Amino acid sequence: MTHPHLLDVQGLNVGFRTKHGLVQALSDATFHVDPGETLVIIGESGSGKTVMAHALMRMLPMNASVSGSVRLSGSELLSCSERDMQRVRGRKMALIPQGAGSALNPVRKVGGLMLEMARARGLKGPEARERLEAVLGELGLAWEAVADRYPHQLSGGMQQRVVNALALVGNPDVVIADEPTHGLDPDLVDTTADQLRKIPERDAALLVITHDLRLAQRLGGRVALIYASYVVELRSSEAFFERPAHPYGRALLGALPERGGVAIPGLPVELTQLPPGCAFASRCTDRMDECSQSVPALLPVNDGAGSARCFLHA
Repeated sequence: MTHPHLLDVQGLNVGFRTKHGLVQALSDATFHVDPGETLVIIGESGSGKTVMAHALMRMLPMNASVSGSVRLSGSELLSCSERDMQRVRGRKMALIPQGAGSALNPVRKVGGLMLEMARARGLKGPEARERLEAVLGELGLAWEAVADRYPHQLSGGMQQRVVNALALVGNPDVVIADEPTHGLDPDLVDTTADQLRKIPERDAALLVITHDLRLAQRLGGRVALIYASYVVELRSSEAFFERPAHPYGRALLGALPERGGVAIPGLPVELTQLPPGCAFASRCTDRMDECSQSVPALLPVNDGAGSARCFLHA
């Protein structure tokens, strides 16, 4: 008997209705992640990464149009009621939002804010304080160091650890971290990466959304590469950084200074005007006639490690 994946996403599409037409922010996203696993979602700004996080958490604005399937432990999230979804957020699936400083209420002391969030996760009385102290301790931070301070009185690293603790206090099955190192100094990036790597050790699934390739490589696990709303490559981190299977992946890594610094030609496509074929075809040195005619499916990579949305692997 086949057991369902912890988080199973199939054919997820997200569009936004605007006065300029439909903006297709996410197209046919398909992946899964299980307890103790890490999946790093990589892509340029505007490729659909943060939309992915908000779609999984059912936190999209009213003008969003969503289809496909998002199952958590076998239960469909896209069709469940908002009341049921409120029981999922924070308890079964938690989000570490982008920008730790802006995620904290500037007029609330950190201790009171954290206790309120812990109670919202179902913890009561002394149990809430004890749980927060334990989680902060795991992150190398003492309750006494932050509880009586306002967010602006904390360093960037302390703010990040507080936000991480808020996500972990409910002991969720899935943790989604959206650009967790955005705006941090290099030393704080390394510290944050080390903290994130501890989450799968708790037998939780970790999804990290980032454009920071150094962070992605350090976290390991698997990589989902997004280009113009499509997941174009899905494989182990080791395989991706050694031998990317999609032409975009090869071009992206080739643009790094330490790998030659060769700029990717052309410009990204507009999400309001996605082409009928592969969205990367106009910039691709390996394009074939069929690339401009239809969108390839995620195909098994020729080396047997993962999949890529490219006719080169047909």
